[in-house]
Parts: sequence; structure tokens; C-alpha cells
Amino acid sequence: MTIEWTRQLRRNGLLLAFAVFLVGVALRSDAFLTPGNILEVLRQVSITGMMAIGVTFVVITGRLDLSVGSMLTLLTVIMVDQHNRLGPAPAIALTLGSGLAIGAWNGLLVGFFRLNALIVTLAMLSLLQGLTLYYSGGSNENITNPHTTWFAFFGRGEIAGIPVPVILFLGGAAIAAFVLRRTIFGRSVYAVGGNETTSVFSGIHAPWTVFFAYLISGLTTGIAAIIMGSRVMGAQNTIGQGYELTVLAGIILGGTSLLGGAGGIGRTVVGIAMLGFIQNGLLLLGYPYYVQWLVTWVVIIAVVWIDLAGKRGRIFA
Repeated sequence: MTIEWTRQLRRNGLLLAFAVFLVGVALRSDAFLTPGNILEVLRQVSITGMMAIGVTFVVITGRLDLSVGSMLTLLTVIMVDQHNRLGPAPAIALTLGSGLAIGAWNGLLVGFFRLNALIVTLAMLSLLQGLTLYYSGGSNENITNPHTTWFAFFGRGEIAGIPVPVILFLGGAAIAAFVLRRTIFGRSVYAVGGNETTSVFSGIHAPWTVFFAYLISGLTTGIAAIIMGSRVMGAQNTIGQGYELTVLAGIILGGTSLLGGAGGIGRTVVGIAMLGFIQNGLLLLGYPYYVQWLVTWVVIIAVVWIDLAGKRGRIFA
């Protein structure tokens, strides 16, 4: 009985702690769990969440993608700049194509050339930030005539009272969850992350699986850039700075293992939402903004520790 209780506590302890946090903040702030605030939190995390959907595929294969923050910056700058030059539709197509191209390059280096994912995506983070400054000339981009373009719909519009970014985020999550759980490719992602050697002997082409995981990451980051550009109606050269850490924090918080082979899109949605409500709750309670980063750090360390302890069967190494 004690062993089962310990197992359940380790598996659901974070959700229990989060529920206690929600109740505690709700008791001190009447605005916390109102429908309006809930939708606002979901709107705020929709960009991070969209990126996290794609990165979840990468993490389940046992790899990392630290380039998504700089990729978001570059793609948002491209989106806004090309909107002013070509119009919304061509700019959206170019932004998605650029995201796929960057994801394909990451997938080629990590999947087929078998380079270390941490090093490759960390180097790509630096490269993309440099390309952003070169492309923009160091100046920020803004949408011309923001009140007359239909592009604002993606970041500021609503359908039946629900913000469009929330619909895109949850709709994308539903599609990704189906792909991951109900398709051959999804099962290959789990197999490669669980034991790549065994998956190869099972007939799975691991390099292609990793390649397409990074391709999906590039695509979802492109969609996030469209939402970001539409919401802000502009782009700064550092607009995506730090997003890679927030994305990973949400994925880890949801329970997807950094060791690969375990996790899911539903867990990522929960993790991203938990992170959003924690940050929102701290702000409503009047804590300074930097406290969010301190709490995020504590959460990452705690969740990784719990994940490794679960794999090893003991708390301390």
C-alpha cells in the first residue's frame, strides 16, 4: 500500500501541487479563475504552446531543440517585413516555408549526420539571431496600416468569444496528438526515443524519424511566428529571446521525459497551461516579474529530478 501510494504521489505530485496553488491564489484573488482571465492566460501561452507542440516530437525522440527562440524571432521579422512588401498571404507562405527549411536543416544535421542535438541547435540559435540582425539591419519591423489588414485576425481575432490564438493552439495540439498516437510515424517517434538501436532492428528508419520531428518543430514555430506578428503587429530583433527555455519548461512540467520515449501532446498542453497559470497567479498576487523566472527554474530542476528518479528507481544518484 505504501509503495503504491508513493508511486501515485511521484506520478501525480505536480498536479496535486498545482491544484493547491490554484486554490491558494483563487482564495486571494477573485479575478484568478474567472472565464475572462482563463481565456487571457490561454491566449498568452498560445505562442509558447504552439512551439512546444513541435518540440515535443523532438524531445520524445531523445533530442533537444534550443533554436526555437531565435527561430521565432527571425520568422516573425520575416512575416512582418514581407507583409509590408508582398501582402499577408504570400508572407504567411514564406514564413511557414522558412520554418520548414530551418527545421529540415536541423533534422539533416542531427538525424542523418548524427551530430549532437544540443550543440547543433545551440549553434543554430546563435546563427539565426545573427541572420535576424542582418536581415533587419538592426531595426525593428512594424506592420504598415495595422487597422486595415486582415492579418490581425490571427493574433487579435475571436470566434464565438474564444481568441483565435487559443483555437489555433488547441486545434494544432489535437492534430499533433492524433499523429503521435494514431499513426505509424508517431509510433516510430516513441520507438526511436525509447531505444534507437532496437527501433532500427525493427525496421524503423531512425534518421528520417528524427528529421521529420525537427521539420514539425520548424512548422509549429512558423505558425507561432504568424500569431506573434499578428498579435504585436510588429517584430523586435529579440522578440523570441528566452522562449526556448519556457518551451522546454512547459514540456518537462507536463511530464515528457528528457530521456526520450515517453510523453505526449496532451501532457505538453497541461504543462504549458500550468506554467502560464503559475506566472499569471504570481503577477495577480503582486510579486515582481523576476519571481516568475525563479519559480520556473525551481520547477525545471524539480521535474527533471523527479523524472530521473523515476527512471532510476531512486531519489539520489
